[in-house]
Amino acid sequence: MVNVAIIGAGNIAPAHLAGYGLFPERCRIVALADIYPDKAEKKKADFHLDAGVYDSHTELLKRHPEVQLVSICTPPFTHASLAVDCMRAGKDVLVEKPMASSLAECDLMIQVAKETGRTLSVVAQNRFRTPIMNLKRTLDTGLAGPVVHAQVDSFWWRGHSYYDLWWRGTWEKEGGGCTLNHAVHHIDMLCWTLGKPSAVQAVMANTSHDNAEVEDLSVAILTYPGALAQITSSTVHHGEEQQLIFQCKNARISAPWKVTASVSRPNGFPDPHPGLEAALTDAYRGFPDVVYEAHEGQIDNVLTALETGGQPLISGEDGRTTIEVITAIYQAASTGVAVRLPLVPGTPFYTREGIMADAIHFYEKKSAVENFADEAITTGGKYK
Repeated sequence: MVNVAIIGAGNIAPAHLAGYGLFPERCRIVALADIYPDKAEKKKADFHLDAGVYDSHTELLKRHPEVQLVSICTPPFTHASLAVDCMRAGKDVLVEKPMASSLAECDLMIQVAKETGRTLSVVAQNRFRTPIMNLKRTLDTGLAGPVVHAQVDSFWWRGHSYYDLWWRGTWEKEGGGCTLNHAVHHIDMLCWTLGKPSAVQAVMANTSHDNAEVEDLSVAILTYPGALAQITSSTVHHGEEQQLIFQCKNARISAPWKVTASVSRPNGFPDPHPGLEAALTDAYRGFPDVVYEAHEGQIDNVLTALETGGQPLISGEDGRTTIEVITAIYQAASTGVAVRLPLVPGTPFYTREGIMADAIHFYEKKSAVENFADEAITTGGKYK
């Protein structure tokens, strides 16, 4: 039985609480912490938990030495310090996206995980959706051929008031805008399929949220050996229509699922290739559905790793790769100069201080609210 603690009782915490609650024979939630303890008390009541509630993670760790796994569900600027404290206290950690506000913080988290021997996993719950998992499996069959172009549309919509929350909309506390905190899902999926690019070019803007320092729209071009990828990150797209499209040598496949294949006529113009389309569709549909979707799937994966001594699907290094690509987008967009990867200590945007000093500040955040009402949130497309 894995004893679990949740740090942070905001909007994303219910996804973790429900996920752990699906496996009562494998884990139990014994403690919650939030700087607003009334929010933690409400989550405790909503989920009918027998758990301690605390206003700090230090008090929680002191009172509950039996905790083995901690879910960190707090704003990005706190992720590194909380994860480090938990791992040094002997706890395994599942940290919400984005992994941290900077590569320096990611590297510290990975270093401490190695020093302590603790498991560190970063939330990327969309890998645990059947359409995404089976798209990856279909690409891996090689039937479509090598990828030559990837198109990532991370389209979200957030009203002006979204950035009124005290920690949002600032480089210091949120760490960035839509590229870091929304497109992180899709950038993870792109890196999972294609790996790390060799170079990044980008532009960004704030078109609709003059209460935020950060961007609400960015467009990036990533260079891979023999391929290009484009990523549009947005919180200004009505409908939130999200997709990943892979144009390969032999065919186009995507999430939501669509397949098109062509063969060349003697003059170079295309003819349909229904046989390959059918083979790709058969491959895609032939893979099993994931047993548990989204956060439930990732929590199952982390619990399995702890139970078997294995490794979770998504490691600290995976989380860092995503942050590295996002950091390169911010650096390229802010400086107007293409960025070569890898990014290492000493590069301008490696630390949070470097980002705060050199990233474009679009507007000054002049006012803030402490909390919103506890309402449901949207967490992205289902890719059906």
